[in-house]
Amino acid sequence: MVDAVERFLLGERRSAPAQRELATIVFTDIVESTQRASAVGDRAWRSVLDAHDSVTRREVERHGGHVLKHLGDGMLLTFDGPARAIRGGGALRTELANLDLEIRAAVHTGEVERRADGDIGGVAVHLAARVLGLAGPGEVLVTGVVKGLVAGSDLRFDERGRHRLKGIDDEWDVHAVQL
Repeated sequence: MVDAVERFLLGERRSAPAQRELATIVFTDIVESTQRASAVGDRAWRSVLDAHDSVTRREVERHGGHVLKHLGDGMLLTFDGPARAIRGGGALRTELANLDLEIRAAVHTGEVERRADGDIGGVAVHLAARVLGLAGPGEVLVTGVVKGLVAGSDLRFDERGRHRLKGIDDEWDVHAVQL
């Protein structure tokens, strides 16, 4: 009934407020995937990606996370806590190495907007994606936010300095996880 009244009075229904929630975001990327796909061909590469996806789903679920979407040669994942995300990223790196795949990963915790289709958006997602661009082969990088949130854990980090990330106003501390 409220929808009908809104449409009558306003000429349209107002959009629902965005559903924001705190999440730990992880982006992964297969190192040198384009070169490998070119070398083995599409059919063989599809088999490699299928194995990658299977291992990723298993490890992410084992660490309490969720696979949100495939990104060609990587994934967008969420976890309910940063330590789980870091450990999940480390386990994923190890398990995919058994398939002769090397990945890089980035972890950030922040507020995201949950979309109707289950996807997420917002500045925190963009920030995590930009940090992934700084990661080298085999690295799991985290923002200073993540490092602060896992203080007191047994996780250790190497400083990677302050970075101005494309499209983000502030500089961000970045750290490499010692796995």
